[in-house]
Amino acid sequence: MSQVRRGVHPANLVSLSQGYGIPQVRMVREMKRVAVFLYGVLSYATFFLTFVYALGFIGNFYVPRSLDSAARAPFWPALLTDALLLGVFAVQHSVMARPAFKRVLTQIIPEAAERSTYVLLSSLALIALFAYWQPIGGVIWNLENPALRMAVTGLFLCGFLLVFVSTLLINHFDLFGLRQVWVYLIERPYTHLEFRTPLFYKYVRHPLYVGWFIAFWATPTMTGAHLLFAILTSVYMLMAIRWEERDLVAAHGERYENYRKEVPKLVPSLLPYLGGNEAAAGKQRSAA
Repeated sequence: MSQVRRGVHPANLVSLSQGYGIPQVRMVREMKRVAVFLYGVLSYATFFLTFVYALGFIGNFYVPRSLDSAARAPFWPALLTDALLLGVFAVQHSVMARPAFKRVLTQIIPEAAERSTYVLLSSLALIALFAYWQPIGGVIWNLENPALRMAVTGLFLCGFLLVFVSTLLINHFDLFGLRQVWVYLIERPYTHLEFRTPLFYKYVRHPLYVGWFIAFWATPTMTGAHLLFAILTSVYMLMAIRWEERDLVAAHGERYENYRKEVPKLVPSLLPYLGGNEAAAGKQRSAA
């Protein structure tokens, strides 16, 4: 009754009670957006440090245990351990990249955090590989000429550089989840990237994989463990390309199908430098 006397109508009491807590709800939503953004930044930082460490691990630069360190365990247990570590990474990397898995995952976590979660778990799988890798000894080849060793090491570094530049060409920050968490933070709708073929992508469909092939095989000293790593990762990448292209066809349809017909998978095409009938003939061979 006192509230009625002061001019507050009883009908408005319901509205006030329903409105109570709206600022708190907004605060929770803002905190959620900030948390997702920070999660994305942390995931990216983990990836970047892992990428830099991988450079030292594979190239034998400044890390406590590299791909080609001296053997510390019996051959067969070491071989099985390394194969298992590579298998765990391959399964995680492939399964989480499939659209069906993404649909299930985004029912549990915010859609904006899906890519960051993929990046984080991929990085953790690699960190486990670095930590538990068992060198197995044995030398397949060893280049003793200093100039030749330097040249092959330079080729190895070019492989890593090609990987990094290829990610920049197709939007590095979207590939590693930062763009998704940023647009979520500023409350803008996420838009999928258009299909483009910048620079290297005009001559080969998968320059990123080309870079990894170079980085894994270009080594002045090839040990048994390095050979195992190079073979298994190469087989995995060839399989991953097939799965990835299936998803790209589903996403981009005829446009990507035409791209597959015109641009080769891994060996760069010389088609832009050909002319006339020679170019037409090369176009038919380019998808191989």
